[in-house]
Amino acid sequence: MRTRAVLLILALCVWLVTGAAHAATLTITSAQSINSKETHFPTTGTPTAVTLPDDWSVTRPDHDGSVWYRVTFGKPADLAPDDLLGLYIERACSNLEVHLNGRRIYSGGRMAEPTTRNCYHPQLVSLPAALLDQPTNVLDIQVQGSALRHVSARARAGGLSALRIGPAAEMTALYEQREFWRIRTVQIIGITLVALGGFLLILSWINRSEIFLMYFGSLLIGWTLLSLRVWWPHWPWETHTFEVVVCSAFPPVVAMAVQFLLSYASVRSRWVAIGLLLQCLLVPFSLVAAGADHLFAVASAWFLLMVAELLASIAVYLRLAWKHHRENFWPMGITLGCMGLLVMNEIAMQYGWLPTLAVQPLNFAFPLLLLGIGSRLLQVFGRALQAAEVHRTQLERRVQEATAEIERNFAQMSALRVEQVTEKERKRIAADLHDDLGAKLLTIVHTSESERISTLAREALEEMRLSVRGLTGKPVQLADALADWRAETVSRLGQANIEADWRNPVDELDQQLTARVFVQTTRILREAVSNIIKHSGASHCKVRTSVDAQHFGLLVQDNGKGIAMELDGKLDRGHGMSSMKHRAKQLLGQCLVESGPGYGTVIRLTIPL
Repeated sequence: MRTRAVLLILALCVWLVTGAAHAATLTITSAQSINSKETHFPTTGTPTAVTLPDDWSVTRPDHDGSVWYRVTFGKPADLAPDDLLGLYIERACSNLEVHLNGRRIYSGGRMAEPTTRNCYHPQLVSLPAALLDQPTNVLDIQVQGSALRHVSARARAGGLSALRIGPAAEMTALYEQREFWRIRTVQIIGITLVALGGFLLILSWINRSEIFLMYFGSLLIGWTLLSLRVWWPHWPWETHTFEVVVCSAFPPVVAMAVQFLLSYASVRSRWVAIGLLLQCLLVPFSLVAAGADHLFAVASAWFLLMVAELLASIAVYLRLAWKHHRENFWPMGITLGCMGLLVMNEIAMQYGWLPTLAVQPLNFAFPLLLLGIGSRLLQVFGRALQAAEVHRTQLERRVQEATAEIERNFAQMSALRVEQVTEKERKRIAADLHDDLGAKLLTIVHTSESERISTLAREALEEMRLSVRGLTGKPVQLADALADWRAETVSRLGQANIEADWRNPVDELDQQLTARVFVQTTRILREAVSNIIKHSGASHCKVRTSVDAQHFGLLVQDNGKGIAMELDGKLDRGHGMSSMKHRAKQLLGQCLVESGPGYGTVIRLTIPL
């Protein structure tokens, strides 16, 4: 925004400096004037002296048609024979023809309706050297224009500016400079506005919720169409029709501006939309109904009303932006404030409170400010797209995480379902073993006459009960497990005349063992005790248990003869050692065996809790 302001200031400085540079040329500020439709300066009638620039809205407010101006000038003394003179006319509205010493040397276009409209175009006329031989040269200019009351804008009322005569090169440079800032710049900006407006309309079509983009894109295109009145002189309509069409084109543009500001501030009003639509219909109807003689008055009233609407919408937007979108307030506030000043300046010139400038600010600076707002919208939209892309990426990541979580939950549910089915089947098998096989083994224990058979049946019954306990899956308190193991171990060793020394941790034990750990540990301990009874020849057995936060430890040590040398390295092949280590490995623990001839055997079992 600051860059555009600097460019505008530089442009104005160039205009002022260039104007000062041509101060040495001949400037004609007075002429003889007479109203006439003749094709040459009339010989009848009395011309009157006028000051140039001659503004018809002041000097002849009711005159329509043709006015002749006559000025005289001498050939510059320092003009070389090969040098050409040029005539520069800042403004002639609507059109003009130029005669030099009675010969027509220039025509700006049609002098009859529909008149060529050159009100915004400067004029450059070459003065032929062959017609400048006389000491005093007569320059006649015929201007075809309209009365102020017959146009909708003061800038298009009839008139003639001051005349400048000087070397053709200097006049051409001055003309090209004015033509660039008045016409070419408007065309360039107009093309840019159309491109930007079309792009915004496409964006609004893609993003239906961003309706303010549609309003602003339509505003840019509408303003470009309005700017055609500045640089396109060849309209096929007579003056009254042209003025009605141009004036009727302003309400839709103002409506788009008001709707843009309100929608950008997130304000929706059905009544405002209806009022703006009715205004678009009433303006051309009222202009036609008022007639040509009241066109300026009615158009000025409508312009004043539309300016009030625009300023009110700017005030509403800035108030809401300050309240809800503070980051947009200052850039938009400065831009809209400049727009408001330009519109107020145009109203002041429309009513004659300020003089008309060579380059009208509304035609030049207003579209630049529109470009600034458009750039701001694109920046905001770009940031919104970037934020949307970030949100989309985050959403995809969350969807992936949710999908993975669902898959994990499904796997867990499937595993739980399998576990439930397995558990149910285990309980059924356990019940069958207990009710069928257990009952039969118990019958053998109590009815068998053979002590050996009765003993084997009792051992099988104990193994069956242990297996059933593992199948049921009920956890066992560690303290209860230690008590059961101690009672069984001490009883079995006592029956074999082996002294048992069992010691548990003195602390209270509140840990639990899973059914699987309890069963496997029981079998490991039984196998160790069986090996001591059958193979060690020991008289004493020491058992120690230990518990920490993560592990349960069991140490079984006897004072027997140990493992023979010939079995060294083959511990896993006999005495049930391989089954003990295998069971410990299944529980993610370890079972270590230390032995030597004459030193007894030590079994160390460590199992994670």
